[in-house]
Formats: sequence, C-alpha cells, structure tokens
Amino acid sequence: MLYLGPTSLQSPARHPGAERITDWQQYYQQQAASSSNSLLRQFYQAGMLAGDTAIKDVPLLALDIETTGLDPANSGIVSLGTVPLNLQRIYSSQARQWLVKPRFALSDESVTLHRITHSDIAGAPDLSDILPQLLQQLAGKVVVVHYRGIERPFLQAAVKARLGAGLLFPLIDTMQLEARLHRQQPLSFWQRLRGQRPVSIRLADSRLRYGLPPYRPHHAVTDALACAELLQAQLSRYYRADTPLSQLWC
Repeated sequence: MLYLGPTSLQSPARHPGAERITDWQQYYQQQAASSSNSLLRQFYQAGMLAGDTAIKDVPLLALDIETTGLDPANSGIVSLGTVPLNLQRIYSSQARQWLVKPRFALSDESVTLHRITHSDIAGAPDLSDILPQLLQQLAGKVVVVHYRGIERPFLQAAVKARLGAGLLFPLIDTMQLEARLHRQQPLSFWQRLRGQRPVSIRLADSRLRYGLPPYRPHHAVTDALACAELLQAQLSRYYRADTPLSQLWC
C-alpha cells in the first residue's frame, strides 16, 4: 500500500454504493441475478455469508494492492497480494502475488515506495488477464485490508474500466478496528498543548502494539500477510469467537 498522509487517514476514500450496503448477502444475490458479465455473475453466485455469522466460521482473504497513487480516477494498480486465513490459521502456502501493468504511468513516488519500476512492468499482464484467478480467490470470502480507502475503490474502478461494471465486496478494515480503540476521542486542548499526538494506527505501528514483528513495507503479499496477522491479534485480544460479522465488516 502507498504512504497515507494524515488527511487520508482521517477521511477514507468513499466510492459509490459500498457505504450504503447493509445486507451483503442480499446484495450478492441481486448481483448474481442481474449481472450481464459472466465473470462477475460467477463471482456473486458464490454468495456471501449473513451478517450474523460468527467470525470463527468466516473464510477470510487478506488483500493488499500497490498503486501508482492514491486516487483511482488517475492512478492504477501495479501489484496485488492475497493471503487466505480464518480465525485459527493463516494459509501462507496459498498466498498469491501478481504484478500487473497499470492503466496510468508510474510516478516517481510510487517507484520509490514499492520499488516496482518501468522495466518490471514492461512485460506484465493487464489486470484483465489475472481477473479470473483473482475473482476466484475473492469469491465467497470476506476481504481483510488495512485502510479501506485503497483496495475496494481501486478494484471497483479497475474492474469497471475493463468489464463495464464495478466490483463491490464486504471487508474488515484492521485500521478501522484500531481507530475504534484509539481514535474515538479527540485529543483535549491540554494534550495538544503538551505536544501529545494521536496514537498511530498505521499498519506497522499497529502491529507493534501486539508484539508482531516488523516486515518490509509496500510489498503486496507481505503487507497482506502483515494485515492477516494483525487481524488475528485484534480478534484474539478484543473480540469473542462468536462475534458476528456485522460488528466487524463494512
């Protein structure tokens, strides 16, 4: 994932539709019946769990996307990493990573951050070539990300550009879970006067609070693994195994 400045952290990117969906199971059923694209129809036909499903019974897929910028309207995807997991296990042997050619040119900042260069993507496939594999991995699973303002809106825009219709799916945002713990109350005047800063809820800093080891940042499959481990730590410390999805996803 790219560097997220203070404004981005406080104001996640919004994208049409997703924030208004309250019943993901019903949404998938509707899309399965109405989608004119065979790939998307097959994805939605896999179905989605109900919101009252206990987290211990939920198949999850940690997802990280590296991009050329922060705005899906003028930035593209350069790599994707996925790691399947559930409450008990992380299936690292099933982790996948794809390098793809973005719809928009690499920026100097993105090359510096994720170290993916023009020569790296010269022979890379377009996202449309790996979509069948990606959608197969996503099908039926609840996606886990750290900061929902990247993965869902970028995939929504990228899929819509290629298939003529967007892709929406429920996710659990580990940054949002940390924000519930550490960002509910703004700092008081006296705290700000003493120079106190809000607790960092970035991925690396959040992991440190749970005693998780540091990993190389801005590498898609590694960030996906880091996110998967963070979620398991969060659930173990603050949630019960029978916590319903409706309390965790968005």
